[in-house]
Amino acid sequence: MRMDEGGVLDAARTLAALLEAGRFDDIAGLFAPPLRAAVPAEALRLAWAVETGGRGGVRSLAEPRPEPGGADPVRVRIPVTCADGGFTVVTSVGADGLLHGLRLDAHDGADWQAPPYAHEDRFTEREVLLGTGPLAVPGTLTLPAGPGPWPAAVLLAGGGPFDRDGTSGPNKPLKDLAWGLASRRTAVLRFDKPAFAHPGRVPAGSTMADEYLPPALAAVELLRHLPGIDPDRVHLVGHSTGGKAAPRIAAADPSVAGLVLLAADAEPMHRAAVRVARHLAALAPGPDADRAVADLARKADLVDDPDLAPDTPARLLPLGFSAPYWLDLRSYDPVATAAALDRPLLLLQGGRDYQVTVADDLARWRRGLAHRGDVTIRVHPDANHLFLPGTGRPSPAEYAVPGHVAPAVVDEIATWLGPR
Repeated sequence: MRMDEGGVLDAARTLAALLEAGRFDDIAGLFAPPLRAAVPAEALRLAWAVETGGRGGVRSLAEPRPEPGGADPVRVRIPVTCADGGFTVVTSVGADGLLHGLRLDAHDGADWQAPPYAHEDRFTEREVLLGTGPLAVPGTLTLPAGPGPWPAAVLLAGGGPFDRDGTSGPNKPLKDLAWGLASRRTAVLRFDKPAFAHPGRVPAGSTMADEYLPPALAAVELLRHLPGIDPDRVHLVGHSTGGKAAPRIAAADPSVAGLVLLAADAEPMHRAAVRVARHLAALAPGPDADRAVADLARKADLVDDPDLAPDTPARLLPLGFSAPYWLDLRSYDPVATAAALDRPLLLLQGGRDYQVTVADDLARWRRGLAHRGDVTIRVHPDANHLFLPGTGRPSPAEYAVPGHVAPAVVDEIATWLGPR
């Protein structure tokens, strides 16, 4: 049942008032669990400080504007005027009166356009369902035209409730990859992550293994039994946390032919989160940014505590993730897991990536995989975390600018996935 417009506006006005007052801890309570993990208070405080500080500070927040129609949740836009330009807060209000998403969008409503390397006459797409039961997830199968047999790739999105396209503002890097690879004669299967497909229904104590393994293993199985697919050439292509999870998935399924890791994080996630927060705070220094970094650092220390218990409240831990999530991550070493695999790997890294970096993450992969002769590592100096090309000091603002995964990245992956 869709909430009436008055209820939607009340929820959006409450959000706007709390944003204006800087009451980010209160905002975290407006979200439907487990989406609170996607927008924890310290991350929202820091993102708001960076976005508004870079525009000279907030002048006003306009009246929320719900989208017409019968959708649930209802998407709502709140225009923000700053001293130097503005941006839009985009949120969704569910029938439960809670928020089911939030992003700060400098290019509100910008439509994704196909990249120049995508040729729609070379492939077809159809919907699939991965898994069974209430947490089965929908996906898109992109098949090259012709009889095959084709190599295939399962795309794995980054951490958080991402859709199958890896949508980030106006950008859809996984859709770029799917269309680019299919244009180069590789079949691709991408899927909505469970927290995106089923907001509010994923168990609060879910782990990274729960998040990735069931749909990814179902995707590999589906591809291996499709006509036109070479069952011996089904690969995993993981971005960010999806790349971190890929060795774990491959260890669970020996049929996986190889792995492509795109900006895969290797540094412990809670420590990397503090490093990223400090980078962002330096872009917009001030008390809000300092407080966000300090809060996150205290929570990261708790993850390292050997006495961390499964029932520790998520509000005390980084990024809003549950204690079981962090305990599971503590027990998983992606580099050691990848090193023990008997399958080839391609690691790609953006030189301008401040979230997963050459110095902090790629260095760990290099050391751990140095003994392997079937590992290829490439750094794309101008690419950011989404592998969009850019220049200058890296900042979140560039992710709000429409762009596409660099053609050289698509070419490199397509070539590696071909016959070896």
